[in-house]
Amino acid sequence: MKKAIYAGTFDPITHGHIDVICRAIKIFDKIVIGVSSRPKSTLFTQQERVELVKTIFREEKKITVMGFSTLLVDFAQKLGATTIIRGMRAVSDFDYELQLTLMNRKLAPKIETVFLMPSEKYIFISSSLAKEIASLNGDISHLVPLIVIKALRKKLKKK
Repeated sequence: MKKAIYAGTFDPITHGHIDVICRAIKIFDKIVIGVSSRPKSTLFTQQERVELVKTIFREEKKITVMGFSTLLVDFAQKLGATTIIRGMRAVSDFDYELQLTLMNRKLAPKIETVFLMPSEKYIFISSSLAKEIASLNGDISHLVPLIVIKALRKKLKKK
């Protein structure tokens, strides 16, 4: 069984993330979506982000959603995953992704990294952009699912 991990902050999950996950489902038998607790300050708590992602993929039997707070390769090894999936939107992502991949390879040589590009209609989307537009009451329906729009509106009212 080919098990892969697609990890990120998902603050919040976007149509671009979802597109990459749907592409990965066609390649792998099992995908664990790992919601990281660490990288940067987030609008949503880790548990809120896990719940949003779980709700979006509740019907997909090949997907498991879990939070994690360790090194990604340690998380992958613990779950028996052999592949890390990374989304690549543009050339500007390449330098960071190359550094990350080479370090992961050094830490866990048996785990491969696969890059998937979202559909061109989602290539410009980022969680940061969605949050910024939402904070200014802009239309983000083309960036994130309805459940995320509702969660963003609720969260931003509290600020």
